[in-house]
Amino acid sequence: MELLISSGRVLTGPGGECVNDGAVFVSKGGIVAVGARDEVERLAPDDVRRVSFPHGTVLPGLIDCHVHLAFDASPDPVGALREADDASLLLGMAGRAQQLLATGVTTVRDLGDRGGLSVRLRDAVAAGVLHGPRILAATAPITSPGGHCWFLGGEVSGEEAIRDQVRRNAESGADVIKVMATGGGITKGGPATWQSQFTTEELHLVVAEARRAGLPVAAHAHGTDGIAGVVAAGVNTIEHCTWMVDGGFEVRDDVVADIVAKEIHVCPAASPNWRIFAERFGKDRAEEVFGRVRWMAEQGVRLVAGTDAGVPNAVFDGFVSSLEFFEHLGLSRDRVIDMATIDAARALGIDTHTGQLTAGYRADLLVVDGDPLRDLNALRALRLVLAGGRPYGNGAVDGW
Repeated sequence: MELLISSGRVLTGPGGECVNDGAVFVSKGGIVAVGARDEVERLAPDDVRRVSFPHGTVLPGLIDCHVHLAFDASPDPVGALREADDASLLLGMAGRAQQLLATGVTTVRDLGDRGGLSVRLRDAVAAGVLHGPRILAATAPITSPGGHCWFLGGEVSGEEAIRDQVRRNAESGADVIKVMATGGGITKGGPATWQSQFTTEELHLVVAEARRAGLPVAAHAHGTDGIAGVVAAGVNTIEHCTWMVDGGFEVRDDVVADIVAKEIHVCPAASPNWRIFAERFGKDRAEEVFGRVRWMAEQGVRLVAGTDAGVPNAVFDGFVSSLEFFEHLGLSRDRVIDMATIDAARALGIDTHTGQLTAGYRADLLVVDGDPLRDLNALRALRLVLAGGRPYGNGAVDGW
């Protein structure tokens, strides 16, 4: 299938780089050419299907680096998951994946599910059986006995158990290894959110075993000690990174410097519900929490976008709201868009074939009304979504 998309502007690179009156030529799921409309039109066959959005913007598909498709974003997603059998859970996951795609998210990293259902869903989407974003699956996150998200099946104790779980995840088709370095809020009766669940030596073992399998490591880490441990171990991404200690917060400048030096990406996993958080906890408290993210950005930490979709009130159609969190912190709109496209692709290790509009890359792209470099709200005005060259939703091209 071939399609020539012309638009008032095409975002072609980082930092807001764009071509006015541009076009993108798509064929067989990939991008053939990007650039000035007249130049791209000359490369396309005369009979190619053409669509024009003179007041719109073409940009790369959005990447949500942190979701949980197995959770339903209800007040008690854990209870809902534990009550669901695999068939109904998989059906719900498929619906939530389509919610993400319908809002312009063409790639997601699922950071924890039960029974490897995210792998089954990933493969069904890749085979064209279901519509959905490309899925990078972690399967069962590695956690301590009774630790954060133990109910997903990844409990381990001791070095051999850690090795075995990493190997099982790899053999089941995982794209990334997820380790719960600290506790978390949705696990009732588990370790406190700030408490470490593994020693630094055990974290080194997780990373080493994942490397043997050729897989990156994403570390859930709220507590300062846990953050220090995963940085020392050399993980690829840190999720949340809130610098919690018993009774407060403690940011360690030396650890932040290591995060920057090791080029570890940080996904704060800002909930689409962040405005309600600010109202509930008050301006001063919210600024204390939000300010640490701003400070990390100022120190050169490589931030990427994610929603933690699936946990309470973190809905699957709120990615733009999560992006607006970073604009609220004072980050420029072009940087925010990069965090959700090219930077996110780099963090996930897929930047050689997605995350930007480049000839030879997957045709993961959006068309929106208006200019998101002037107003991020334009990202809600979707006209067309292509994921791997397949159109989706109300903006789908007639006949495709």
